[in-house]
Amino acid sequence: MFVYTEYFEIEAKGFCDIIEITGHTREILRKTQVRNGLVFLHSPGSTCGITSIEYESGVIKDLKDFFEKIIPQGIDYAHHERWHDGNGFSHIRSALLKPNFSFPAVDGEIVLGVWQQIVFIDFNNSPRTRKIYVQVLGEK
Repeated sequence: MFVYTEYFEIEAKGFCDIIEITGHTREILRKTQVRNGLVFLHSPGSTCGITSIEYESGVIKDLKDFFEKIIPQGIDYAHHERWHDGNGFSHIRSALLKPNFSFPAVDGEIVLGVWQQIVFIDFNNSPRTRKIYVQVLGEK
């Protein structure tokens, strides 16, 4: 079995910044020449998430509104008492969404629906550079 790992970096603004990363992922898969297998994405950190959505302004707004409704920024979290960094909400959002995502590769292409794109979401309360690791496992 062939295994390939590469990462790319993105500049994220925080506060539920949603960044489309499908193109980066496709490019890495093509580079490997894997025909069939698994593509796994992971971003080290406890304040981010990776998922798939229809990347359009309505869904982006709805997703941001959803996170604010169920895990709001403006309330006290026990995390604040320990670290005083004001980002307790971002840790809870990340735990709910997860900082990783995987999908199959079939015939050299990632398997996504017509309106489905891969997105990275930065939940933290400050901008930062994020690494996203892409690991491809499969057969050439």
